[in-house]
Amino acid sequence: MNTNPVRRAVYAGSFDPPTLGHVWMIREAQALFDELIVAVGVNPEKQNTYTIEERQAMLEAVTAEFPNVKITVFENRFLVHYARQVEARFIVRGIRTAADYEYERSMRYINSDLAPEISTVFLMPPREIAEVSSTMVKGLIGPDGWREMIKPYLPDDVYQKILHDHTQGI
Repeated sequence: MNTNPVRRAVYAGSFDPPTLGHVWMIREAQALFDELIVAVGVNPEKQNTYTIEERQAMLEAVTAEFPNVKITVFENRFLVHYARQVEARFIVRGIRTAADYEYERSMRYINSDLAPEISTVFLMPPREIAEVSSTMVKGLIGPDGWREMIKPYLPDDVYQKILHDHTQGI
């Protein structure tokens, strides 16, 4: 009889759009855990470029190779409460900068106060993608040459969607 509990983790973000940094995090995290839930967070205070359905579809496309990854959506709740609801014992967070570290360190302590049974695991992406963010990619779109500028930072499925959307005038 197997008495080892499933090592389930949650990796959450807005993923607006998913970048190679997100894919790196997902690849690393899914290798560490039996199950990885990639949770698209809905923040009503934030103006998103892509709908929740589009972000979910992009993530499903870029994670198709990982059978232990599930894409979900959560809204109007703290991540640690969502992790408890899905019976995840781990939250995965990325650290790119000192500012990320300070913020994530504080959140880790707050989450521990709320749910001491849930651990936070920090991953640090390699230097070549450490500065990649959805905000940075969206900020590059528009000026001449933007298509070549964003390509190195995005999974191909996401890149093709952005090209298509901008060709259609979306």
